[in-house]
Order: sequence, then structure tokens, then C-alpha cells
Amino acid sequence: MKNLALSAVALTTVSGLAFGKMQTASALNWNWNYSGTGIAANGTLITNDTPNDLGFYLISGITGTRNGETITGLQPAGTPIPGNEPFNVDNLISLNTQQLTGDGFGYSTSGGNYSNPFFASFLPTPGYLEVFSAPPIIPGFENLGLEDSQLPISFSASIITIPEPTSIFSLLILGTLGAPSILKRHKLSKLTQKNPQGIKTCHP
Repeated sequence: MKNLALSAVALTTVSGLAFGKMQTASALNWNWNYSGTGIAANGTLITNDTPNDLGFYLISGITGTRNGETITGLQPAGTPIPGNEPFNVDNLISLNTQQLTGDGFGYSTSGGNYSNPFFASFLPTPGYLEVFSAPPIIPGFENLGLEDSQLPISFSASIITIPEPTSIFSLLILGTLGAPSILKRHKLSKLTQKNPQGIKTCHP
């Protein structure tokens, strides 16, 4: 009986933690990737959980790789990646058909390089481009060297699937409702053990 009671308490505690976690969630995780001629990049992003009026979420963290190099950091919003001044990134992403803005997001890699994927609405056929800046880095977008590039890419990002809150709620409710039934069955079992023949005892 004691073990079952402890289990019920543990279930209640876990339920409270789960509900607390759902209530305090404030970030979303995304999978992202893009590719182009000689380019392959992918990883995960962290954003806030509330989009702006245009449906864009603010990126606050990034991990992944580009052409085998580890991504080491996110370029701060409102600043340009080195070598692409004065074009600032805004670090916004959405689930819309157009997932990046004309400013896009930026990041650095372990090789000392910088990348800035963005949506180029000025192209004859609007699409995504990546500005790539590599050492030696000379400030200014007009100073792109042979080691630098601005190439078309295919970009895609999606929010990582998580259990629906309603499903979690249902599981917790079922577990909570099941606890009294277990306790009841255990009590009946103990009574049966005391009176294995099932014979009623009469009192004078």
C-alpha cells in the first residue's frame, strides 16, 4: 500500500512538472537546411514562440554545419556579417511560403567564414541567395574577393514536431484516474487474502 501511495504522489508531482513546463515554454526549435552549387548547410535554430504581425519568429540561437565546418555563432540582429557591410541581418524566420526576409540571418563557422542566407525579392525570379564571406575579409559588399560568393540556394525550415499538449493532458488524466483504481484493487486483494474462502463470518 505504501509503495502505491508513493507512486500516486510521484504521478501527481510529474503531472505538475509537465504542466509547469508546458506553461513556461518560451522557445521553439527548428530544423533548417539549404543547398546550392558547392553549398550544403543544415542544423537547428532556436526562436521565440510568438511570431510578429507578419508571422516571423526571432532567431536567438543556431547550431549546425556548412560544408563540413561547424557553425560557431549567430550574427547579432542589426549588424552585417563581416565583408557584407552595410547589409544588416534581422534573424527572422517564418513558416510562410517566403521563410526569410530580405535581410535574412547570419552566422560564423569554425573556418573563420561567415554566411548570410536571405530572400532576394529583386531577382527576376525572386528566390533565396547566400552571401559567403571568407578570409581575408575586406569590409564592404563591393569588395567581394575570389574566396567570396553570392549564390542561389534552396532554403527550407520547419518547427521540430513535439507532442500535442492535449495528448500530454489526456495521458496525465488517464494516469491520475487510474491511481485510485489500483489502490482499490490492492485493498480488495488484501481483504481476500485475509478471508481466502470468501465465507461470510456471522456475529451472534
